[in-house]
Amino acid sequence: MSGMIHDQKMATAIIGMGKTGKAVASFLMRRGIACEAFDESPVNLPEGMDIVLHTGSLDAELLKGFARLVVSPGINWQHPAMVQVRAEGVPVFGDLELFREAYHGDLIAITGTNGKTTTVSLISTMLDILSGGIEAGGNIGVPMLELLGDSDAQHPDPQRIVLELSSFQLERANPIHPQWAVLLNVQPDHADMHADMDTYKAAKLRMFANQTEGDKAMLPADACWNALADELRGRGVYVRRFGIDNADGKGTDVQRTGGLDAGLSLQPNGSWQVFWHHYEVVYTVSSDELLAQGQHQHLNLACAAQAAADFGISASVIRQSLTSFRGLPHRLQSLGPIAGREWYNDSKATNPDAAKAALESFHQVVWICGGLRKGLDISVLKDAVADHVEHMLVIGTDMKPFMGLAAVAGVQATFVKTVEQAVKQAVQMASGAPVLLSPAAASQDQFKDYIERGNAFITAVNCLEQNS
Repeated sequence: MSGMIHDQKMATAIIGMGKTGKAVASFLMRRGIACEAFDESPVNLPEGMDIVLHTGSLDAELLKGFARLVVSPGINWQHPAMVQVRAEGVPVFGDLELFREAYHGDLIAITGTNGKTTTVSLISTMLDILSGGIEAGGNIGVPMLELLGDSDAQHPDPQRIVLELSSFQLERANPIHPQWAVLLNVQPDHADMHADMDTYKAAKLRMFANQTEGDKAMLPADACWNALADELRGRGVYVRRFGIDNADGKGTDVQRTGGLDAGLSLQPNGSWQVFWHHYEVVYTVSSDELLAQGQHQHLNLACAAQAAADFGISASVIRQSLTSFRGLPHRLQSLGPIAGREWYNDSKATNPDAAKAALESFHQVVWICGGLRKGLDISVLKDAVADHVEHMLVIGTDMKPFMGLAAVAGVQATFVKTVEQAVKQAVQMASGAPVLLSPAAASQDQFKDYIERGNAFITAVNCLEQNS
């Protein structure tokens, strides 16, 4: 241990000293709030962060002596020490609670199992032209506390912030109050970190708990969200709905969008239009004009477009932003034609629903899949695999479920173990079908995170071009 000694009864304990934990420590130190750091792994604190650092197994008896705990998203909420400390009545929160207490500007909040980062990125791009601009962060990218000033006139808080919020962040804070919020989807994920699906869903819905008259909430069009929509309307919240409309392609009036505020309008020729509303006027962009791939990504674009319209961004700026957006790295990212076929990096697809959406964006693909399943059922991919997969190349240490999926879907599969071997195998496929890395599983069995996995794929593919 090192750092300044103080009365622990007045101090905050920070649990987990990754990027979020370091941001929490910096935030508290700037405000003169005493804190100590805890991590079960050996870590190094940044230069100038002179606080006590405890490493090794978390000790509930020691932690109970602090005024409150701030827990990083990667720390399991059901960790025995966390359960024991909460049972003793010690306040235990995440960084979102500190943000909630400190920030008083306009807040745009985005949650969902998939698509959060794409939506946040595009909203940030479009709203940056407003006076005062916008800052973006949260679950991915810049930790939310790093977006805040120092509570003085020289370093004020941003006028507006858009946050990507995970279920872990939402469940570890008192309800926030976003002026505009969207729930993109709720699909099975993080079964290893939540008690059950209902608990996971409840964490997501905490985002809307404090919304009131004048706020806007955007929900999927599925009937399962109708009760929430009615409840929000009863509080005076303006509720928007988004989804896919089976349109007949005649005109662009409100009737054609089936009462939806935003989404995709399917056309008779098999294409679709992204649409959004500005009051009663419907604006559209054809899918053929978009550089980003896949219906699931285009739904995210529609939600971002609606957010921009609600904040007064013109249709021309929204259209330009949508048509120039190439997508984000590791999210159905096109690597271009290499060695006679197209390659797509969708390493961010860490659950079956994300992989299903990616597969359905293609006619036929060679599918690289596998990894750490997190307790998720991949049998939901059976139809998508049967319809869209030419051959499965299975990587990772948990190969049996994926080989079983191939058998029930009637698709040939080869266990290749590593990304590099998968690329070498894929390039030998005679059909020339596109190759898609969309693992439907987490990466931590072989990689630090999905970014490292995606980069390994990119490197292996680029080596094909260099050797050709």
